[in-house]
Amino acid sequence: MRLGYVNLFVRDLDRALAFYRDRLGLPVTELAPEAGFAAFDAGRVRLAVAVVGDAQAELAGRHTGVGLVVDDLEAAHARLAAEGVRFPMTPSRQPWGGFMALMEDPDGNVLYLDERPAP
Repeated sequence: MRLGYVNLFVRDLDRALAFYRDRLGLPVTELAPEAGFAAFDAGRVRLAVAVVGDAQAELAGRHTGVGLVVDDLEAAHARLAAEGVRFPMTPSRQPWGGFMALMEDPDGNVLYLDERPAP
């Protein structure tokens, strides 16, 4: 058994595409606008967004626990912040040794942005 994908719930597919594809640079691997769905190549795990209707609106805008890894956190943070991405937590060293920030997508879903130390 292995983790194959993570779905995040959003309110607007075009806005999610502009964020995940255009801002974060994740290539689209599957796009079904009629179904309100897009999937992105995020490495070994597929990251997908799915539009929710009014009845499931509470599923969007949450702390996701999803972590995206970059080689240079300070550079990624500077670029994304300059493009208007909101960071509830700017890059900081963690007590457990990590170097991370928290960022929000346009629907308020909170994601980790981590710099992994060299092995």
